[in-house]
Amino acid sequence: MESTSSPAAQKFVVSHLREGDFKAGGLRRYSAYRDLGVAEATQGLAQAHVIRMVEPFRPELSVRHHHEVQFQMVYCLKGWFETEFEGVGRQRLVAGSSWVQPPGIRHTVVGWSDDCELLEIYLPATHATLNDD
Repeated sequence: MESTSSPAAQKFVVSHLREGDFKAGGLRRYSAYRDLGVAEATQGLAQAHVIRMVEPFRPELSVRHHHEVQFQMVYCLKGWFETEFEGVGRQRLVAGSSWVQPPGIRHTVVGWSDDCELLEIYLPATHATLNDD
């Protein structure tokens, strides 16, 4: 059966690991981000990046916030990452585990390992992140 809707044109993009592709200046100053080219390939429909923690965790980095997204998934590539979610409690990702965060769920990052790397996928590619404090 054919779909009657016409999705935005997408293009082929490949992303190979290059250490120089990790850039600071993303959402959090304690992280470096490697853009995987998904936003470009999907004309902003979705975004995917690898997040590398570049500073040790400190309690003052914990800020309660939420993202105005339609979908968000986080997969732990390396190390561990822990977050407190409103109505859910503390959850810890370890290498090989993932979670899907419902749109707008309020949460606070409460720790990560020094070697933590995450894959994050969300849509749309551009969205607001609002601090709740």
